[in-house]
Amino acid sequence: MTTIAELAAVERTFANGVKALGPLDLKIQNGEFLSLLGPSGCGKSTALRIIAGLLTPTAGTLRWLGDKPRVGFVFQDATLMPWAIVRDNVRLPLDLMGVPRAEAERRAEEALARVSLTDFSETYPRALSGGMRMRVSIARALAARPQVLLMDEPFAALDEISRDALNEDLLQLWREDGLTIVFVTHSVYESTFLSTRIVTMTPRPGRIASEIALHSPPDRRADWRMTAEFADSARQVSQALRTATSHPALEGG
Repeated sequence: MTTIAELAAVERTFANGVKALGPLDLKIQNGEFLSLLGPSGCGKSTALRIIAGLLTPTAGTLRWLGDKPRVGFVFQDATLMPWAIVRDNVRLPLDLMGVPRAEAERRAEEALARVSLTDFSETYPRALSGGMRMRVSIARALAARPQVLLMDEPFAALDEISRDALNEDLLQLWREDGLTIVFVTHSVYESTFLSTRIVTMTPRPGRIASEIALHSPPDRRADWRMTAEFADSARQVSQALRTATSHPALEGG
């Protein structure tokens, strides 16, 4: 795979003096599904926001190799406008980009169809379930046609059934669009199911403890979770996470 972005010795210290991240060295490969896995407070979300350009590093650099790709961001909360119907929520980034209204409406409807919400385009967010609101958030990101999709624990608040279904839908979108996805999670099983590569992170200040390349079937579905291969991969990831969070040499300070 081709490297499209590189974080070199990146650190982030906040105004209150808390060092959240780093030094962090990380390469992002074109077309991969990369998960950042670690305990709460380890700097995963901080790293993701630096990649998105929402935060600047205190030290170190983020470098895009070649032209910077279109980047979409999906937050842990769906962050929908409660006063706007679903289609208008999805159309928002296109309006901000100056896309003509007719084209923006078409792309919004197309994105909603891809997350199976065509019938809810004129519904207000308050009438949707948590899983449906997250689908709207994903559709909003897809409408802008990103090449890189950054996702910050988007399914953490959902029940297991909704979460598993959205995991499968996300993999289908990743395959169909050839996306590069960087996904933040603290779930061993979610990261094992979704990822082509997992980076485990130490407690704050977050640094990389290990990198695990997975060789799961690209067209994996729900039944993949029932296989011995999945169980073996999950055990490997779980052990790597335990080492990252408990080894004295890796503890932050």
